[in-house]
Amino acid sequence: MAVITDIAVQGVQMLLVFLLAPLLTGFIRKIKARLQRRRGPSLLQPYRDLIRLLRKDVVLADNASWLFRAVPYVTFAAIWVAAALVPTFATGLLFNWTADLIVIVALLGSARFFLALAGMDVGTSFGGIGSSREVMIAALAEPAMLMIVFCVALVAGSTHLSTVANYIASTAVGLRVSLGLAMIALVMVALAENARIPIDNPSTHLELTMVHEAMILEYSGRHLALIEFGAQLKLLLYVSLIVCLFYPWGIGVFGAGPAAYAAGAALYLFKIAVAGFLLALFETATAKMRVFRVPQFLGAALMLGLLGTLLLFVSKGL
Repeated sequence: MAVITDIAVQGVQMLLVFLLAPLLTGFIRKIKARLQRRRGPSLLQPYRDLIRLLRKDVVLADNASWLFRAVPYVTFAAIWVAAALVPTFATGLLFNWTADLIVIVALLGSARFFLALAGMDVGTSFGGIGSSREVMIAALAEPAMLMIVFCVALVAGSTHLSTVANYIASTAVGLRVSLGLAMIALVMVALAENARIPIDNPSTHLELTMVHEAMILEYSGRHLALIEFGAQLKLLLYVSLIVCLFYPWGIGVFGAGPAAYAAGAALYLFKIAVAGFLLALFETATAKMRVFRVPQFLGAALMLGLLGTLLLFVSKGL
């Protein structure tokens, strides 16, 4: 009976991130439209778009290889697993032993690698441009992400997400400058990884400036639906990761009971809503930067992560 309960709770978390990802995207679009004095699309529009794409036939180029067909499934599976491993409403779930920061970074890196290969597979110019830009961003975003992981691991003594969340939520941490720097760096990396403003504009299709959209121009039908759904899951993953690492207060502990799980889920939804509002506000008030300034942006994130790590070596109180 205990095993069935453990599987059920873990399944609820996987289903939660699966259903919540399009809603977060729709919520951000709605808030941005309201801030710009527009009505905007419905909160459920991302669900309708995914269903519409799933109903359409797939159009493939004549020279598309098996890799081009397999990449949407591989990337979606990797991102969904990574998103499901991040604690949302409770820590210590059935698969929590695999919920490690290094594993999350590896899964996201694998998804990015295969998507970049798919962008170059057909041989179009836009696909090659998008893949080269994606690799350029990854070359700076991944070291910055690893420095953030080192900083958090030095504070909590572990890279295990449940352990980190429980430690940060305790009273033993207090205010730390190093964690503040790591949080700012993680927000900057999240903006770059999800192709959000100021790195890229997800609501436009300008061929000379876009990054993510350039790699998936040749996709259609269910393949495009899986890639778009994966991008929505990736955004939810980073928001959940920021909440788990730096704002884990109110998260339930495994075995605490349904009431604790419900309270943790309600507080998680509130945190996600606040994060979505802040992202929409930031994107409305900020302009997209030039592509050649992206290395400077991510270099600043790398420096913040490195500075936070060095502060921990200089003084344990920072």
